[in-house]
Amino acid sequence: MKKIYLLTFAALLAFGCNKIETPETADDGAMRFNVEYPATKATETSFEAGDRIGVYITAYDGNTPLPLQLGGNYKNNNPVTFDGTSWTADPVIYWGEGKYDVYAYYPFMNPQSVDELQFSVALDQRTAETADALSAYEASDFLYAVKRGVTSADGEVRLPFKHKMSKLTVNITKGEDFEGDIPEDMTVYIHNTVTDCLIDLSTGDIVKDPYASAQTVTARKIDAGTHTAIIVPQMLVNKKPLVEIIFRNVSYMVESKFNFKSGMHHVLNITLNNNPDKVNIEIGGEIENWN
Repeated sequence: MKKIYLLTFAALLAFGCNKIETPETADDGAMRFNVEYPATKATETSFEAGDRIGVYITAYDGNTPLPLQLGGNYKNNNPVTFDGTSWTADPVIYWGEGKYDVYAYYPFMNPQSVDELQFSVALDQRTAETADALSAYEASDFLYAVKRGVTSADGEVRLPFKHKMSKLTVNITKGEDFEGDIPEDMTVYIHNTVTDCLIDLSTGDIVKDPYASAQTVTARKIDAGTHTAIIVPQMLVNKKPLVEIIFRNVSYMVESKFNFKSGMHHVLNITLNNNPDKVNIEIGGEIENWN
């Protein structure tokens, strides 16, 4: 009886070891996504749990890609959600035969057009995040990715997201005759920019809405001397009021021509003096795929 017991125990142990060393993994045929962001989101903390991207997928007719449409694609605006570790499509997207083009964007919305998707940046980008909504600043940051010719053999779809809006950071420093510290209650406005745009989801190309009027954007405060805003790409060809800084009931106005480029982070360095008419401005470099 003892001998039988030992043989049985050894057999079970061997079976258990084999299961640990060679686990069975089933391929369910689901399409998985590897979302990459060489640039971070507007939050500057990369994607967070609960974030959703929208995905359109088009098939091929032989070796010819079918055009992206609002409806009738292989998948139409399928939400894909981040849980803090991985991305999950709901409903699940399954691989089929042949090749696919995958178009993705953030933040998730309900487009009424894929050729001229209407998008706007917030006028007051100081509005904080709530349990039900992104902060106004983050909601203004449109990200886009496209991957063409993928197949089930790829295993997963790599989506390298990029910024499509323009970002402006205003750095404020004191001049020699400026008295006191840079005040904490300073407000920075970006004037004379169009805040509405049209985006082609098949290419990621973006243009300002030709029928929209110029507006004023209130920048988000990072610290007393640093304010930043997301701006629709556009060129200001005429010199006009661009940045206004208000504190102590005094307005400091900066006039300038400017070219807000898609995907670029622009920096304005402004030196304040006690006389509002003596404001020095320096245009810094351009940063692509900003942090």
